[in-house]
Amino acid sequence: MVSATAEHALRAVLLLARHEGTRALSADAIAAELGAPRNYLAKTLNALAKTGVVHSARGATGGFTLAIPAETLTIARVIEPFEDHTRQPACLLRNQHCDAANPCAVHTRWKAIVGYEEQRFAQTTIAALLAGEQAGSDVPVEPRGVIFAA
Repeated sequence: MVSATAEHALRAVLLLARHEGTRALSADAIAAELGAPRNYLAKTLNALAKTGVVHSARGATGGFTLAIPAETLTIARVIEPFEDHTRQPACLLRNQHCDAANPCAVHTRWKAIVGYEEQRFAQTTIAALLAGEQAGSDVPVEPRGVIFAA
């Protein structure tokens, strides 16, 4: 599952990739294009700059550009800074911790589904996502662009 901030980061990176090679885009321009709050998006873009995903430059011709070519930049690299690694995943069926030693009825299947999602994020580049390519032939794409497992 992707957080709202990770989704905004991905949307901003996709926009930057579509404008790659033309000019830097300001946080205001990106926020306006995406319909996102400017301050929120500026913080998200600055976090991406700190992790080396985007370049940031000040001034009249400044703004944000991709620091990594879209052909090698993966979805996982974009969303990783916004994942909450301190949060303990909740059991889907019980009001207590669930793990391999004490699994609930859906534990094994749910871990496989989450692992599949993480694997696809790690294998899919921004360029491939923009081109409409699939990370694997077994990943059907719903007409509106939402990826789901068969």
